[in-house]
Amino acid sequence: MAADLEFRQVDVFTDVPFTGNGLIVLFGSTAEVGARALISLTAEMRQFELIVADFQPEVGRVSARIFTAEEELPFAGHPVIGAAAALHERFTAGEPARSWVFVIAGREITVRSRRTAVYYEAEMDQGSPTLDPPLGQQDAAWFARALGLSEGDLHRLPMQVASTGLPYLIVPVTHGLDRAQIAVRDFEERLASVGAKFVYLFEPDKREGRSWDNTGAVEDVATGSAAGPAAAFLAAHGLAAQDETILINQGRLLGRPSVIAVTPDRLGHLWVGGPVAPVARGVLDRLPG
Repeated sequence: MAADLEFRQVDVFTDVPFTGNGLIVLFGSTAEVGARALISLTAEMRQFELIVADFQPEVGRVSARIFTAEEELPFAGHPVIGAAAALHERFTAGEPARSWVFVIAGREITVRSRRTAVYYEAEMDQGSPTLDPPLGQQDAAWFARALGLSEGDLHRLPMQVASTGLPYLIVPVTHGLDRAQIAVRDFEERLASVGAKFVYLFEPDKREGRSWDNTGAVEDVATGSAAGPAAAFLAAHGLAAQDETILINQGRLLGRPSVIAVTPDRLGHLWVGGPVAPVARGVLDRLPG
């Protein structure tokens, strides 16, 4: 399958290359390319996620698709942040700041990017968060065991599903962040039973989190789509002011420290973002298939 598609590799939520969350931004249209080919490409490039960004200046939109090595996602945070920075460099490098509208799975997302002394930074409007009622004791105990946690590791706050487009089960802990892991085979099915797509293990007192794919095989370095829900969780339980910019730390245990900023606006929307560092650029000779 012919390609000749250019790509940019960046690290997101950091201004230091080879830290933060790696990302491949593939420029151009892949409307005729099946999801399986782009999933294979993501695995080949050895990145947690890949985003296809097709900027259409005549309509002022960026048509985008997001992939992991397992599936196509309807939304994710760090690919949008990284793509906005890469698009700014590619198409509007002479402008100090720029607004974009990404269209992903039919959803429009407003993104802002700015040139910095190092490269670019970007933030996206994740919208208003939603929080489901706390999990019952039986479900909470199951998830604790499935993550290798004891009752003594858990925070006084409850487990809750929170979302700004992708629902996460927030599991608050006071201990065990460094030794937790997904230790059961039916984790994805149990998440679905409580209305969640992924888990976000979160230490509220340190504002640090961890997340994995649902097999536990791959840990995410920095999860932008979980940062908004985690910040909303803090505010809902009185651990952050309603107008406070919250910094979520992640990636330390992988040797790739990342910091995600979450800022509420006057409408109650959460803006999630951070710096982006450039790493590499290239051209694909072909796509799988």
